[in-house]
Amino acid sequence: MSPPDVDDMWRSVRDAAPEVMDRDECRAMLADVRRVRSWIAGAELRATRRLKELNVAGRAESAEAALENDGGLSGRDARDTSDRERAAGELPGFEDALDIGEVSAGHLDVLARVLGRLSDLIRTDFKDCEADLLAHAASESVDAFARRCRRLVKALIAARQVDDDVDDLEVRRRAVKVRRWVDDVTGMHHSHLELDPLRDAAFWTAVNGLLDKMRARTQDAGGTVTSFNQLQADALIEAVNANSSGSGDGSGAGNSSGFGAGGGFGRRVPEIVVLIDWAVLVGDAAAVGICETVDATPLPVATVRQMACDAEVYPVVLGGDGQVLDKGRSVRTATAAQRAGLAAMHATCGHPDCRVGFSSTRMHHVAHWIRDHGATDIDNLLPLCETHHHLVHEGGWTLTMTSDRVATWTLPDGTIYHRGSTIDRHGHQTAA
Repeated sequence: MSPPDVDDMWRSVRDAAPEVMDRDECRAMLADVRRVRSWIAGAELRATRRLKELNVAGRAESAEAALENDGGLSGRDARDTSDRERAAGELPGFEDALDIGEVSAGHLDVLARVLGRLSDLIRTDFKDCEADLLAHAASESVDAFARRCRRLVKALIAARQVDDDVDDLEVRRRAVKVRRWVDDVTGMHHSHLELDPLRDAAFWTAVNGLLDKMRARTQDAGGTVTSFNQLQADALIEAVNANSSGSGDGSGAGNSSGFGAGGGFGRRVPEIVVLIDWAVLVGDAAAVGICETVDATPLPVATVRQMACDAEVYPVVLGGDGQVLDKGRSVRTATAAQRAGLAAMHATCGHPDCRVGFSSTRMHHVAHWIRDHGATDIDNLLPLCETHHHLVHEGGWTLTMTSDRVATWTLPDGTIYHRGSTIDRHGHQTAA
């Protein structure tokens, strides 16, 4: 059944004139668009379910074919819709919420991806949490809900398998994939890597280290500005060339796991920063905390304990409140130790709507280094991506931050856009 207000919402969207609306009116219109879109997604979901039933009975083509031919979807979107219907069948409360616009199709897509990767046992545990997940989904963005689901899965697995995290890493190591192809339209060459967390951390630590040096050289040289994508590609190639022609012989000798913590570019091993709570590191069974790379990729605790004394892993150990303090730096550029400390609190850019990973940010002085005589202390540093760094410096936005890292973002017209904590490492919170 249609929710009673769907006609009113549709008329509101149909008759809207966003060209003359102010900010609040535009946001209200978008809220109506979201609810109408959710209702349409619910109708599409029910049609997909019926087509699956007819197909089993031999009375219709596959649901995915109908979604492509009659629904105008791409093959990938048709498969996503089919997966969304399957997830709704396992979590029916979300289908009801979709029909009345409380959640979006994106929330169900998150559930479909998560459910498709779980064992039967963990899948049952996850579905038992439906009521709590639904309550959060109604007020959270799709990205925030996805992070919540990942944390919940991690907690459920930990509750079932206390000592099996090394085996879990080995399973992921065996599942690595490398694919290459050429796009028929653009002629561009694609290389796709699927890596376990330690190989990925080692790989990107090497690339990002070279990227920082290249950006510094480009800024010092002046002249034409090289795009970030070009610099990143050059750093990737240079990382491969440096390791294949450097001090290593390419065989991975002396390190059974090869490049970094597992993959084969030779003997030169980049340092990986791992963030881990003290209680987790020492094996407190009741501890709820983090064990992850600077870009929030979870790592097996037992592996980190084993490698903590090696050169390839540099652990940053956190206290119970998740904060790292560092005072009195007298240089303008953040040191490696300060970056590690900031990474312990920030998985992403410090803007509330941004998901750019920490490794792709620069350290911004909230109190400006020159104008405000701001110190290079952690209390005055916040990681920002290129886009949001530009907003503060050239875009007219104002950013302030208290000593406990509560930031206020203000629009150029003086309207407060957001005020809240910038710490987005969530390991110190409960999973659900």
